[in-house]
Amino acid sequence: MGTVGLSFGSATSGQGFDVASTVTQIQAASQAIETPWQNQLTALKAQDTVLSSLGTDLSTLSTSLQKLTDFEGVFAEKQGSSSNTDVLSLTSASSTAVAGSHTIVIGQLAQTSSDASTSISNANDTLSGSVTIQGHTFNVDSTDNDTTLASLSAAINSAGIGVSASVITDSSGSRLSIVSGTSGAAGQLTISGSLSGASSGNITFQTGENGQDANLTVDGVSITSSSNTVSNAIPGVTFQLLAPSTTPVQVQITDATTDIATAISSFVSAYNTVVGDINTQEQSGAGGTSSPLLGSPIIAQLQESITGSLFSGSASGSINNITQLGISVNNDGTLTLSADTLTSALNSNLADVTGFLQNSGSFGQTLATALNNAGTQAPSGAIYLAQQQNSSEETALNADITNENAILATQKTQLTNELNAANQILQSIPSQLNEVNSVFDSLTGFNPNTQA
Repeated sequence: MGTVGLSFGSATSGQGFDVASTVTQIQAASQAIETPWQNQLTALKAQDTVLSSLGTDLSTLSTSLQKLTDFEGVFAEKQGSSSNTDVLSLTSASSTAVAGSHTIVIGQLAQTSSDASTSISNANDTLSGSVTIQGHTFNVDSTDNDTTLASLSAAINSAGIGVSASVITDSSGSRLSIVSGTSGAAGQLTISGSLSGASSGNITFQTGENGQDANLTVDGVSITSSSNTVSNAIPGVTFQLLAPSTTPVQVQITDATTDIATAISSFVSAYNTVVGDINTQEQSGAGGTSSPLLGSPIIAQLQESITGSLFSGSASGSINNITQLGISVNNDGTLTLSADTLTSALNSNLADVTGFLQNSGSFGQTLATALNNAGTQAPSGAIYLAQQQNSSEETALNADITNENAILATQKTQLTNELNAANQILQSIPSQLNEVNSVFDSLTGFNPNTQA
């Protein structure tokens, strides 16, 4: 511990000394013990920031790879097209669809049955009588409170008989519209009864559209559909009928090779981000400042695990190496993708490319396992374990600093009290000397303080 000097001038001056400053000087050496702890905490927190960033980038890489290794991922996607989108529009092609071409001829579209009543001039005219819709009879009277077009429409809708009713008003008057809730022939409306209006006379119903099924042929096979949305003609494919046509429409179902190429490009980009993170930690920064994880075992472990998986895993048919997918490894460990080579591989050997990424023990599955072991997954991910170790060390250091601060606080209180007492004694010396001089003067008549 260094020496602390007290500056209070002459002992008889009564000046005393600065207690707070003196306590600070005395405790400075004790507080210095915390400096290496604080430095270590700072270093650990810097490591935490890098580990968190690495974990995030590894998670992004895992997600990009999963799109390629998942059996329901991008390799399962299908794309489709119609040769005449005015006649037939392709809605979707699921993973169960099989690539191929289909010929479709549309004989007639499906229709939904609808009826409308004759119009009445006054929409609020009081109605009477009864009407039967789909076997359900509505007695139009005050008891059932359905004596206007609006109230009768509400009663029909509330009955839940598979139709919808509404009141249509135009320049010719108002009428009751009934539309079947079921498209096709099965939804054909049956309406009967006798209605009349107080000022409009008899009210009858006329057919707007007859319910009918769509007729079409798919690859020469005749098919009927109650809806113009057809999903049972080509497995995994849904299309919309827009117009009848005697000219065949060609529907083409293809593998989503464009989406696959995009997914592989995203994987390469995510991989390069992780490698860039690792490379940064192997370098010293400007001015000789070391990277937070320079020399850390976790960096070597990640590098060995991830880069080592690039050329592991079993082959799939003609594909046994990532270079056949157009992926090459640069000197710094990053990857470069040749779009032309990849497109050629996807177009000529899609099944083998799929197996190379998805088969048990394949490149894709081996790399996925390596990424899981490297990331933030509890309880054994490499980054997760490194973060847990740092957290444990930080907890111990914070506890040491807290305990030391408590000791210093107690010491500060004790020193302040002791030095305040000493300071009071120093400050009282002049008055005590004056008292002694007064006594001496009273006894001898001599006061040394008055002499020249």
